[in-house]
Amino acid sequence: MRTILLLIASNIFMTFAWYGHLKFKEAALWKVILVSWGIALFEYMLMVPANRYGHGTFSVAQLKTIQEVITLIVFGAFSVLFLKEPMKWNYLVGFGFIVMAVFFIFKEW
Repeated sequence: MRTILLLIASNIFMTFAWYGHLKFKEAALWKVILVSWGIALFEYMLMVPANRYGHGTFSVAQLKTIQEVITLIVFGAFSVLFLKEPMKWNYLVGFGFIVMAVFFIFKEW
């Protein structure tokens, strides 16, 4: 559970680092780059321990898959709530196909 919570928190920081500046297009690019790097530092401070704690319980492929699914959930909420962009049906279908990968990654064959 600690790994999942750290991954969620790290993805929230990273989503703001990568996409938050889109709401502030009047700001100079060099400024948003510096702010984004500052935000990303906190993401790394959460992501690295998440992977360290999770490895062994999860394989590296499983950790990456968990991270990607969390990223999609955080990104979807962020784009709708913060950036006020619509969630279109085709985005949901595409995200759904990515989530289906979870089955193949976690299934013991």
